[in-house]
Amino acid sequence: MQQTIKLKKGLNIALRGLPERVLLKCPSPSSYAIKPTDFHGLTPRMLLAPGSVVKAGTPVFCDKYKPEILFASPVSGTLQEVVRGERRQILEAIIVPDGQSASEQHAAPDLKTASREEVAQLMLSAGAWPFLVQRPYGVVANPQATPKAIFISGFDTSPLAADADYLANGESVPFQKGIDALKKLTTGSVHLSLCADYPANNTFERAKGVEIHRVKGAHPAGNVGVQIHHIDPINKGDVVWTIAPQHVMALGRLFINGTYDVSKIVALVGSEVKRPRYYRMVAGASLSGLAELVNDGGERKRVISGNVLTGAKVGINGYLGFYSNEVTVIPEGDCYEPLGWLMPRLKKLSMSRAYFSWLTPHRQYALNTNLNGGQRAFVATGQYERALPMDILPVYLVKAAMAGDVERMEQLGIYEVIEEDLALCEFVCASKVDVQRILRKGIDLMMAEAG
Repeated sequence: MQQTIKLKKGLNIALRGLPERVLLKCPSPSSYAIKPTDFHGLTPRMLLAPGSVVKAGTPVFCDKYKPEILFASPVSGTLQEVVRGERRQILEAIIVPDGQSASEQHAAPDLKTASREEVAQLMLSAGAWPFLVQRPYGVVANPQATPKAIFISGFDTSPLAADADYLANGESVPFQKGIDALKKLTTGSVHLSLCADYPANNTFERAKGVEIHRVKGAHPAGNVGVQIHHIDPINKGDVVWTIAPQHVMALGRLFINGTYDVSKIVALVGSEVKRPRYYRMVAGASLSGLAELVNDGGERKRVISGNVLTGAKVGINGYLGFYSNEVTVIPEGDCYEPLGWLMPRLKKLSMSRAYFSWLTPHRQYALNTNLNGGQRAFVATGQYERALPMDILPVYLVKAAMAGDVERMEQLGIYEVIEEDLALCEFVCASKVDVQRILRKGIDLMMAEAG
């Protein structure tokens, strides 16, 4: 019998701009980009020079310290430019498509008889290994490690999140094939978490070879890190891998067709979108073709690859992130309120009862990016604990990360969290502390010191 995990903490941020269940084809992008910044802890080394002709699945760069991990072109075309930042850090490898559908072909083994090494080797050579994210630390999985379990979250509770059930429509075959491949990579179980509030898509419900868990609660209940904490917590020395449902499907297509296919369905959402809908896109696609779908005039817009809590600000000429399932457009917070906090703020959302949002629980908000205050003394208000449904002390963990105290971070549960797990704490923080940046700095220190 499946057990339901009931979470009492958290907060659903109801923003205006949920997508209609209408699937359209995205206007043909003029370029694509593979961004090393999408992969934490990666030091890239280029394998190709500008001007090189590539196919979908052609390796473009690799991890300098784990050269077997390849990062492949999402489309066929020409590597036009390698954009570099300070100290020649690689920021983007830009590919101009040729309009063809040429792909690198790989011989996929029969999963009924294939060994773990054969499955891993195909994923590595095809550029599909970055689908796997390792906990602790939230980095691309280490091929030399064997995880105690693999986790998949079959729903997303973040603001304006794409409906995972809608994304999985008609994908039963590649999803199941992807599950079969994942089972070869771990000695433990493959866990699939579903929302307990409604029946899930048949693609998830009828999946074989997985342990299904039901989770009930507000955001961040859909975060895979929260689910791991309540199902099989990470202790020192443990390794757990996670993978998104659409990447499970892409993995399945690799073993069915022998090609690297990172096409996916992406939600274009937010209060500044004319008609929020779903679009079929390819990872790394330029977002410039979506400009006509954004409201004209008014305030400046912020275009985010991902959700408003954890996504990256990319602009309308930016590119879709490797792990992003949504593009969010909201007003830029460059305006000032007369009298500031003295105003009643009837249109503001708050986790506390300082404002009046608790009187209208079903209201949708058109929020901008204003901080509504400046950074101030870091005080314990209890808001972090109300926002995080995990048995850790988030305020003390963040303070330990600020102090660079490796031993204290380890004691307070740094192995169990990454930025997305504490993103809601940052949203409700009265002190305006940059929680996610501080946490990543602490994680990087743990990786350097503890390995």
